[in-house]
Amino acid sequence: MKNVSIAIDGPSGAGKSTLARALAKKKGYLYIDTGAIYRTVGCYVRRCGVDPADEAAVLRLLPQAKVELRRGEDETQRMFLNGEDVSEEIRLPEVSKYASVVSAHPEVRAYLLEMQRELARNHSVVMDGRDIGTVVLPDADVKIFLTASVETRAKRRYLELSERGTPEALDQVRSEIVQRDWDDSHRAAAPLRQAEGAVAVDTTTLNFQESLAALSRVVEEALK
Repeated sequence: MKNVSIAIDGPSGAGKSTLARALAKKKGYLYIDTGAIYRTVGCYVRRCGVDPADEAAVLRLLPQAKVELRRGEDETQRMFLNGEDVSEEIRLPEVSKYASVVSAHPEVRAYLLEMQRELARNHSVVMDGRDIGTVVLPDADVKIFLTASVETRAKRRYLELSERGTPEALDQVRSEIVQRDWDDSHRAAAPLRQAEGAVAVDTTTLNFQESLAALSRVVEEALK
């Protein structure tokens, strides 16, 4: 049978990763968090003490960074950098900032693009990010644009950071999300936008189960 590809795009804090992971488990597909790939590169750039805004310097580092996506024992996605599991480290706020700057470089995105497409060729996937339906998988079988209000996304991110033991003030989290939205939607390379043919799903007033049900309905309708 033909592999199926589901592309989920949306701004920071919309719940893409959590919902995409749950949807993939429900469908029996491979879940791919593309943001984690960029976070892993950002992590390496930070460790090397290189300015993430220096595209030439970042590109020189890329061949030295072996980025791997593996499935953990609990079927969750684990990210490895040169053989080291960095799945927790890449979620730190300071690494997020590096990832945001690094991912804006066109040559960096081009370098990692084939890796993402190869995964979709070999598996049925649920892939989330910010340019999946527009650039990475423009011919995806299902395209979803997942969003929520800034206030809702800030509160979710605030709770997530607190649960991880890396709390930040809510005002700071909100400010970072607004800045990330601007950066992602105005970057020259693959800016964040709703892909042609994508179905918009707003989870502002929905809880997790309601959001998952909404995504499942979109997928079922598209795959009929």
